[in-house]
Amino acid sequence: MTATHTRPAHTAKQEWATGLAAFAAVMLFLVGLLDIFRGIMGIAEDDIFVTTRNYVFEFDLTGWGWVHLALGVVAVIVSIGLLQTATWARVSGVVIAGFVIIANFLSLPYYPVWSVVMIALSGFIIWALCVVQRDNLFDLSEERPTVDERPPVSTPHGPA
Repeated sequence: MTATHTRPAHTAKQEWATGLAAFAAVMLFLVGLLDIFRGIMGIAEDDIFVTTRNYVFEFDLTGWGWVHLALGVVAVIVSIGLLQTATWARVSGVVIAGFVIIANFLSLPYYPVWSVVMIALSGFIIWALCVVQRDNLFDLSEERPTVDERPPVSTPHGPA
């Protein structure tokens, strides 16, 4: 008699975990890409940004451009790791999204509406990465069995 090992069926909770991990990866990629563009605009000293006087966290516009460019590049790299369900990327994703929130808070006077949008998106990314359980994250990388690969269901009267 041989023992057959079956994988547990995917539950709705695991489906939500899959969706949240994919959501976080895609959103972090978009946040990173938009931060790269924002950084390029700041470095080029484009006239899109509003300059304010007497701001407590006053910083050169070119400096803000380099900050956003660096955060954007790291966010894109981490999002690629999230799509591969790497644990380091999950932790790094929370950290980089936190840095994006801080950078956008500090640059609120320069581009207020966009900063608020980026803060909200980064908050959703942190939420999605923190909700997915670790074991569910590892299950995401395994292939799911198709209908043909599932073992036959046994009933008291024999196989179905």
